[in-house]
Formats: sequence, structure tokens, C-alpha cells
Amino acid sequence: MSTLLSRLFSRRQAATVPPMDGVLRPNEALDELSAIGSIAAPDNLVAAKGKVFFSSGSDLYFLDRPGNKISAEPFDRFSAEITALDASPEGALAVGVDGTGIRIVGGAHDGVVLDVFDTQPVNCVTALAFSGEDELFVCLGSGHNSAPDWQRDLMEKRSSGSLWQVGLKDKKARKLAGNLAFPNGILVRGDKLVVAESWNHRLLSLRIDGEKHAQAFTLADLPGYPGRLAPAANGGAWLSVFAPRGQLTEFVLREDTYRNRMLRELSSEHWIAPTLRAGKAFTEPMQGGAVKVHGVHKAWAPTRSYGLLILLDSNLTPTHSFHSRADGKRHGIVSACELDGDVFIASRGNDVLCTMPVPHSGMEGTS
Repeated sequence: MSTLLSRLFSRRQAATVPPMDGVLRPNEALDELSAIGSIAAPDNLVAAKGKVFFSSGSDLYFLDRPGNKISAEPFDRFSAEITALDASPEGALAVGVDGTGIRIVGGAHDGVVLDVFDTQPVNCVTALAFSGEDELFVCLGSGHNSAPDWQRDLMEKRSSGSLWQVGLKDKKARKLAGNLAFPNGILVRGDKLVVAESWNHRLLSLRIDGEKHAQAFTLADLPGYPGRLAPAANGGAWLSVFAPRGQLTEFVLREDTYRNRMLRELSSEHWIAPTLRAGKAFTEPMQGGAVKVHGVHKAWAPTRSYGLLILLDSNLTPTHSFHSRADGKRHGIVSACELDGDVFIASRGNDVLCTMPVPHSGMEGTS
């Protein structure tokens, strides 16, 4: 109710973070999963024609299953970091490459390059979604920063992202929405699009009808920063929450003088900002008794990184959540996908891919 009143009366939002409770009650489910293997910065999981593809830096891999063993096999290499990936129903891949646009690999439009929408350069590609073989929806996270520089975009309080509809036959692009706060996930659901708007901690639903589109809130005031969306067999979606919100970060975002000086004078690893994996260096912020007691990292300690994957039902209501708490080893969940009864999960913060069976009611991770 307070959030609604703040919107109605244009109040500044308080520096508070909603608790993880109910379906989002913390657990250790992610830490208990089987690891496929250690992969440097795995990201962008997508299922295509019975295979699972994912990226690691500028390399594209697929998961092979000889017998009961799963292994990562190289598929392609690009000129820069892969920032987004999706597959068409027939298995064509759309690959977002940092600084160079979008490449289509395979299918009827193999070799197509999308580097300009209207007159806007295609930079900061954060999410892609095919609609059939000839149409692609694209999230550009920011008009100011690259996709890997997401921390700066957040701490600069940018809201310059956009959503586009692109025809692959003629390369015509139509802007569906602008001034978005880092759109970072997209899902096609019939005549609607669901978009994860990271810096506003919410999911948006957009109905597209010819030249008109309407925008509505689907899931708001999440306790973390929502990212990639992937279809689930239950008719809903898997939502990756790649970093947690925190009261200290929310406070810094409101202290402009301090925040601007921090951005100017400190390297990013020393910012008071969310990250995919905290605790790697003794020079990081948030040290001391608030985080560790007698050398033990407490699960409930304040943290700049966390692991969280949420299963949404067909109404986009959370039904299950899978966590790696402050002291866990599966942080920075950037991507997930479902294939043949299994869920594949990328923990970019801890450089690991893991897998689990599709959950059923009553299993660990549900409340």
C-alpha cells in the first residue's frame, strides 16, 4: 500500500527493501544441486532443438550428454563477450555481441547482422526473444553503458533502456518502449511480452496490438534485481534474480554527492553496489563484524551478492524459489532454462553450471 501511495503522490521511495518471505523464504536449495562443471562466467542458457546452449565470455558452447555424463562442447566464437542469446523454434540462434550488435546463426536468416535500429546503434543487448522464425524482440539495457558495465548503469541511476520489435527479413525495427531502467529479460506470451526491468525491481507486461501497446506491472517490488526470463513447462517462467537489493545500496543511491564521488574516485570492485560474487578480496566494502563473526560468514549477514531463482506459474505468480544465501556457493544466478524435465542454472558469480529436476509441489524450494 505504501508503494502505491508513493506512486500516486510522487513521493520519494524510502530506503527499504522488502523481506524474503512466503514463497521467497530463504533456503539452501541451490547449494545442494549437482554441478555440471566449473565454467568461467557461464551465462545465457537457452534450449534449442534438444540441446542446451550457453556462453562463456566470447565463446558459445552446447551441453552434450554421452551416456549419463554432461559435458560442455565448443560451438562458436565471437569477437567480443556474448551478452544475450535466444533460439527460434527451428533452432536458429540470435547472439548479442558486446559492442557489435546481433548475429543470427543458422536457419533461414543465417548470417544476418543487426547493428542499427532506425538510427540507433545496437549496443548493450541484454535480452533476445524470437517470435517464430522471422521476428525478434530485443532489449537494449542502456543507452549510456555496455551490458558488462551494469553496475555503473545502476549506480548512475540510468533509465535509458529500450524494447524493440525487429523483422529479420527486412531488418525493420520498431521501438515499443523507451526510458526503461535496464530491461534485462524478455518472454513472449501470445500477444503479450513480459519484460524484466532490473533497476525498478519489477516485471512489466506489454500488450502489442498493431501500432498500439499498453504497459502494466506484473510483479513489483522484488527483493533483488530481476534478469533473464525463460519459459517453463508449467506455462509460467523461470526468473533469474542476479543480485540482491540491500539497505546500504538503497541508501547510497539516494546520497548523490557521496555516490558521484564514489563513482569518480574508486574502482568498481570497491563500490557499495550489488555484485555477482562478493567476498573475493579483503579490500571490498562491507567487512568486519557485520559480515563475519569469529571468522564464520553467517548466512543471514548483509551481502552484496546472493543466489536466487524463482519459478512463476502461468499467472506469473511465484510458486517456488531456490536460494544460495550470503555464505553460499551459487551466487549471481544470471540464467536458467528447462529441457526434458531438467532445469539448467548458470551461477556466474561462482563460475559453475548446475542442474536439478523440474520441481513439483512440496519439494525443497517451495513454501
